[in-house]
Amino acid sequence: MGIRLMKYQWPWLLLILFSFILANRIRAISPDGEALLSFRIAIISSDGVLSQWRPEDPDPCKWKGVNCDSKTKRVTTLSLTNHKLSGPISPDLGKLEHLRLLMLHNNNFYGAIPSELGNCTELQGIYLQGNYLSGLIPSELGNLSSLQNLDISSNSLSGSIPPSIGRLDKLVTFNVSNNFLVGPIPSQGVFSNYTASSFVGNRDLCGKQINVACKDDNGGATPYSESPTSAQVGKRKYSGKLLISASATVGALLLVALMCFWGCFLYKKFGKKESRTLAMDVGGGASIVMFHGDLPYSSKDIIKKLETLTEEDIIGTGGFGTVYKLAMDDGNVFALKRIVKMNEGFDRFFERELEILGSIKHRYLVNLRGYCNSPTSKLLIYDFLAGGSLDEALHGEAPFTIFI
Repeated sequence: MGIRLMKYQWPWLLLILFSFILANRIRAISPDGEALLSFRIAIISSDGVLSQWRPEDPDPCKWKGVNCDSKTKRVTTLSLTNHKLSGPISPDLGKLEHLRLLMLHNNNFYGAIPSELGNCTELQGIYLQGNYLSGLIPSELGNLSSLQNLDISSNSLSGSIPPSIGRLDKLVTFNVSNNFLVGPIPSQGVFSNYTASSFVGNRDLCGKQINVACKDDNGGATPYSESPTSAQVGKRKYSGKLLISASATVGALLLVALMCFWGCFLYKKFGKKESRTLAMDVGGGASIVMFHGDLPYSSKDIIKKLETLTEEDIIGTGGFGTVYKLAMDDGNVFALKRIVKMNEGFDRFFERELEILGSIKHRYLVNLRGYCNSPTSKLLIYDFLAGGSLDEALHGEAPFTIFI
């Protein structure tokens, strides 16, 4: 009896199951809803605005920021501005075939602008400004023949501006300012309608819209046609640059002349009159620093001997000072190099270098015995070598014995 009852109820069970499957299909989310869910999945963080976007909801038209056509129920607007949305923009937005307005500005989106947006041929406005988008501007945006407003300013976009956008004859506003775009601004099509305000903040752009001449392959300026007013402005700018360049050149020449004059003054003051100023160098506050401890004279004896040097004791001159022959009373002979102080910073640096040099002994270096630190100059005491200077040895004017 039970088996016979199940036999008659079986068609009804199939009918109920079929009705349940059909109802689920009717309640399944639309293709536009699936595209929006892909967009949501790509979002890393937000202020919670997408919490109402639930996969089990078959009608995305009720979601926050989404508007649909009342008849077709297709998504026409996606507006989520100022919601701290962070993450890449999903390329699945390109599946919203009837999307007319895309407003995602003033968020934290990063990554590239999806080239798939070129499939949304009904788009009339794209607002992506104020994000962190990078990469190139997709040339596929030139397929949006209904586009009237395109604002992708204040991002990190790079590369050149696609010429394909010039075909958009309905494009009224165009803004790519404050990016990292390079190269010439296209001049064909609607690009001739835009002013410099559409391109400011891109250091390496050029073109007539911003009155910056582009460089050709040979590094020369590529001319472009201008209105008389803009030509006059460009001429004034060129004249200003020329005046600045000429002023800089004159200033540099005056600086060189001043340096030469100062050099001659120092040479006349300290070079030719060293015999008369040497006693003054060691007369007030001079001190002797000795290296290695093998200079068998007291500071007093050395200073006393330095005071007696005259022009007759000069044995050489060079770019770093004058060299004297210093003969002590016991017959030992040393070389004394006099270097005029330039400033206190140099003085402290030079003392440190001398301490390092004085601690080194080498067969190819003339031994530095010590130095006298006076208020106006430095007097370096070397071993005396009778062969002459290195300059004389190199130019063949003396036997080859090197003296520093």
